[in-house]
Parts: sequence; structure tokens; C-alpha cells
Amino acid sequence: MSTPQRTEDTLFDFSRRRFLAANAPLADRMRPRTLEEFVGQERIVGPGRLLRRAIQADQLSSLIFYGPPGSGKTTLARIIANTTRADFITLNAVLSGVKEIRAAIDQAQNRLGTTQRRTILFIDEVHRFNKAQQDALLPHVESGTVIFIGATTENPFFEVNKALLSRSRIFELALLGEADLARVAAQALADPERGYGKLDILLADDALAHLVATANGDARALLNALELAVQTTAADASGRIRIDREVAEDSIQKKAVLYDKDGDAHYDVISAFIKSVRGSDPDAALYWLAKMVHAGEDPRFIFRRLLILASEDIGLADPHALSVVTSAARAYDYVGMPEGRFHLAHACLYLATAPKSNSLLAFFSALESVAKEREGEVPDHLKDGSRDGAELGHGQNYLYPHAYREHWVAQQYLPAALQGRTFYQPGCLGYEAGIKSRVERCREEQLAALLEGQTPADNPGNALYHAAHTSEPVRARNQWLKRTLEDSGRRLGELRDTLFRLADCGPDTVLLTVNDETGLLLWEGVRRIVNGGVFTLVRDARAAEILEAQARNLDSLERPTILTGDLATLAEHLAAAPGLAFDRVLARSLKSWLDVEPAALGRLAVALAPAGRLVVAEPLPRYGQRLYRLLPPGALTTEFAARLAAAEESIYADPNLDWCEEENLRRLYTDPAFTRLELHRDQHRRELYIRPADIDNWFTPRNEGERPAYCQHLAKQLDHGEVAQVKNAFLTHLAGRVHTGTAVNAYLALTR
Repeated sequence: MSTPQRTEDTLFDFSRRRFLAANAPLADRMRPRTLEEFVGQERIVGPGRLLRRAIQADQLSSLIFYGPPGSGKTTLARIIANTTRADFITLNAVLSGVKEIRAAIDQAQNRLGTTQRRTILFIDEVHRFNKAQQDALLPHVESGTVIFIGATTENPFFEVNKALLSRSRIFELALLGEADLARVAAQALADPERGYGKLDILLADDALAHLVATANGDARALLNALELAVQTTAADASGRIRIDREVAEDSIQKKAVLYDKDGDAHYDVISAFIKSVRGSDPDAALYWLAKMVHAGEDPRFIFRRLLILASEDIGLADPHALSVVTSAARAYDYVGMPEGRFHLAHACLYLATAPKSNSLLAFFSALESVAKEREGEVPDHLKDGSRDGAELGHGQNYLYPHAYREHWVAQQYLPAALQGRTFYQPGCLGYEAGIKSRVERCREEQLAALLEGQTPADNPGNALYHAAHTSEPVRARNQWLKRTLEDSGRRLGELRDTLFRLADCGPDTVLLTVNDETGLLLWEGVRRIVNGGVFTLVRDARAAEILEAQARNLDSLERPTILTGDLATLAEHLAAAPGLAFDRVLARSLKSWLDVEPAALGRLAVALAPAGRLVVAEPLPRYGQRLYRLLPPGALTTEFAARLAAAEESIYADPNLDWCEEENLRRLYTDPAFTRLELHRDQHRRELYIRPADIDNWFTPRNEGERPAYCQHLAKQLDHGEVAQVKNAFLTHLAGRVHTGTAVNAYLALTR
């Protein structure tokens, strides 16, 4: 039981708090009290964002706010304290220890037992807690006794207990932009109670620009400088305080450089440096290199990272890159500083301007395969035959590549169960571009040997030969064919990835998917978007129920918002969430919606934020695969084959059938609300496995009123016997085989 405070202590505390409130620094007085007053960090607390929804709904889980000084971490915690119905306890890790933690936990337990009210425990500078102090929190966070909110300027993945980290959602706050800082200054000058609204202050534009630029994204630094400028500037005869550029420069003289060789900035700057080199930006690479050298970073650390990059991000695109960095590092050891900076710059610029390839990551794909999949046996013809070749046949029938033209022959090298698997994907730049075509050609022939048996029949490297003698290659080949039968899933995955690539969704995007009843785009959005928001508009109520059921498997804060209805009801959903606007809208085959209601495109534009993008995938069947082209030469007479081709082509030329041409799509997707329309046409190869049942379906007439079958289209130019002859040719030459065909999609990107 806690000891009651004496009355004089309470009065003393009240007097002390009143004095501090009246004389607190401007930065503390102007601290926002509500989300509406909060400036910046729109990507995590803007309308529709996950954190804003959680605060407004008072449905918080444990959180960690991570970001540089002055970005609003403690302010957000105080806003939560003002908003939540739970009790709020604040500790500072610099001033508190295990004793204070236990006292806070005791209060939370008593409160939960007596009033069933939750307690939020906010710990500022949580990275200052040692492991024992963080461990003391863990069981109470896990049991739900307290909801933990931490604030830290250091990377929580390095500074916070992993167990505590796994139970918290991390929000990274960024440095405030110049427009945000200008708003902070304007609020301080206008507020009559907490700021300088009662004073006549004229802050010159160039003075404000200097304060904003040198504050380096730190609102506290800006307000401290503004306060110093006001307090040290006398009013003129008219009572006006004039703050010009000179006063501003005296108030905030130098921009702080965030760099701590043992802290988070160290990792952020080296990360920016490596990413700039990887991104082939020599100017940015030199800037970040200069920042590290200026801050006293160990050049050997920089060289170690460049040595890794030379293989990881350049590799065979420029095999000399590794040698150049190795030589530069050795030269630095001979010369030392300051002249050694030449060798740092040499290595930096060589790698930044070199062609790039990450194909060496193929090794890790192979390593993962070895670790996770059933171990494959070495094929007999690849085994060492020097010891037991005569008895067990090891090494026999191995095809010696140098005995063949171009020193290569198709034979089995991978274990049977892995035939057709590829790990190495050659890049298309530099030295590696020269070997790309050869590697791909060899693979294609290798696969042909696997499927069609082009290697000698008596060669044990031929998988089809093994199929007659063992069951394992049969299983491997069936798995390959199964992947072919599931080609539609792969193509849908490629379509999904292309849409997201064109949309350029970031972790803070607010996304809406449309005509996405299967959730193909929705769940990818949930994976990619961490701090933003994911919504989907579903017309079918049953599909919405299924998506809702799937969403319930996620944490409550990770669940997407599933809206039911058509585009006409979208405005109603937006009206229910004031301020909500979508950064991106992704859709598949939206043409069927627009054909029925052309105005729907304008409704989507209204739902987009300024500069938001709508990205849609539409099939272009007119340019797709033709069946007659799959028939081998000689399957039909030359004259008959030509007539079959003409008959099938006439299907796609029929003006009564909508085959969705590019120009039609451009007209359909033109709306004055969008300032820009880009159309990308994508033609790609696809594997087709044609079953006898597919052919039967093509040659089964449809009822009147239905879309005609393939055979009914052919019958317009071929007689009944000729149509039957085509079907027999298809059954003979196409059924039960894998064919390489083409598919064409259009991707439309519209910018509001």
C-alpha cells in the first residue's frame, strides 16, 4: 500500500509545476497536445494511417518511437496520454531504475485489479535501460499488465532487448521537412498563450529560411533559436521586435552534424554511402564518404564495406572491381592519412561507376536449397569412378565436354529432383552481359534434353532414360510438369509484381485495391506497407467475408480495411473517414467496371491524394497466342494450314468482339481529373500445357446467346469435316505436351 503524501508536499509540487509551466522553454510550451496540432510525420500519423487510427480508437499495443532528436517522439507519447482512456505513467530511463519500474508495475496491477483500467507506461530514452532493466519490464508487457511505449534516438534493433522488441511495433520518425519547421515557427509566433502571439514580432523571410535550414529537421532546435532571437532583440520605438537574417544567424550559428561512430548515425551514414555506390551515384557516394572522413570514421572500416560491395553488388559485371578495392586498401596501408584519402576516393568512384550485378547472391539460393530441401544424390555418371567404377558403374557414360563442339554437351549435372532448377541469373551489364546469352542458351538446351530426350538414349545423364528404370526422375519430371500446369499462378505473381513496381509503393503508402476479390494485390500490400494503410473495395459480399476471415489471422493493427460496394459507394466510405485519401490505387481488369459506368474513373480520381497514382493491369488478348502457330510443320497441308490461320485470325479481327486494343484502352482511361496517362505493353513467354479436355472444350459448340466457341468461329470459313480435321490435328500434336506461347498485358499508370 502506498504512503499518502502530505498536504504541504502536494501544494509545493503544485506551485513548482505552475512555476515551471510559466517559465518553461518555448519548445516545451509549444509541444502539441492533440494530433491536429502535431506537425509533420504524415507518413505515420496522417489521415488513414495505422498509428492515427490506433490512437483515435484507443486500441494501442506496445510501441517504440525511433527517430532523431526533435522529430516528435515524446510529443506523440504525450498526445496518446491526452487521448487514451487508460492511465499514463512516464519514466525517464536516465533517471529511473528497476525500483521505479517495479513501483509503476505495482500501480498498474492495483489499478487493473480495482478499476479494470489499463495502464500505459511510457519510457523516454529507453535505450539507456540496461538488459536487466528491460528484462524487468518484459513479463508485465507480455501479460498485458502495462502497454509499453518507448522512445529512443538509437536503432532499437541494436539497443532494445530482442524479446521486448518482438512484442512492440516500431515507428520510425524522420527529420522534419522545411515546410513542417516553417509551420512550427508560425504556430509559435501566433499562439497568444504558449507562444509569442501577444507580442508584435516581424520575422523576416530570409531569417526564417536560415533558421529552418540550419535546424536540420529538429523542431526543438528551431524553437530554441527562435526563443533566443526574441529574448535578445529589443523592440523598436513602435514596439515591434524585428528579427532579420543577422539576428537569426547569431541565434543558430551552426548546423549539427549527426554522426556518432558508436551510435545509430554511424550505421545510417555508411548505409547511405553503400546504397549510393550500389545505385551508381558517384556524387552522393562522394558526399557520404566525405561526411564519414570528416567525422573521423576509420578508413579501414570503409574499405571493408567496399570489399563486400565489390562482390555483392558488382561481381562478374566487372571482375576487376575486387582487385581495384584490394589494391586501394593496400595502398592506404602504405601511405596513411591524409594522402590515403585519394585511395578511398579512387575505390569509391570506381565502384560507383562500375556496371552492377548481384548475381553472386545465387550462392545463397543454392545454400538455402541445400539446407531446407531433401538432399539429392550425386548422379552415377558424375561420381568418382577411380575406386569403384568397374563394380558400381560410377563415372561411366560421363560425357566429356571438351570432346564436343564449343566444349559443351547437354547432360544431367544436378540431382534428378532438382532438374530444371536455376540459381544463377546472369546480369545484363559489363563483362557479365557477354556470358548471359551463352548461359541461357545452355539452360534451354539442358531443359530440352530433360523433356525431349535429345541426349543419347544410352547416356545415364538423360533423365528420360532414367524414367524407365527408377521412380525418382519420374517424380522430378512430374514436379516440373506440375509447375507448368500452375503457370497461371506464376503469371499472376508476375502481374502483381509489375503493378507494385509501377506504383512504387513505400512502407508509408495508403493503398486501395479494386476488383481484387482474391486478395492477390491486397495481401502483397499488407506485406509491403508497414506504417501506412491498406484498403480494398470488394463488390461481392461473399468475397468480402472470406477476406475478413483471412484478415483475422493478423495482428489487429496489421489488418487491412475491407470496404464493400462498387465505385459509386466509395464516396460514402471516404465521407466516413474525413481526410482520408489514397496515395495509390491498384486494380486488375477494371475495364469491365468502366464499360458499365464510365464515370467510375472520375470517382477513383477523387479518392486519390494530390499526385496520387492509379495503376491498372488489363489483358490484351488480340495480341496473344494463336493455336494454329503451335502446330508443327507438316501437321496439315500447306494450303489447309493457311486457311486455318486465316480462319483463326478472323476471330481477332471481328469488330463485334471486344479484344481490348491499346487505343481503346487509352480512350477508356482518359479523364480530365488525371494529368498524365502512361501505357506499358508487356509481352512475355508462357508455358502452355494442353490437355485433351481443353481441346474438347474448344470444339464443343456453345448455346445461343453465349460467346461462340473456337470451333464455331472456324465454321464460318471451314466446313464441318475440316473443323473435325483441325481437332484431330490438335489432339495428335498438341495434347499432353508443353508448348511455349505468348501473353500480352497492358499496364496503365494514371497520375492525378
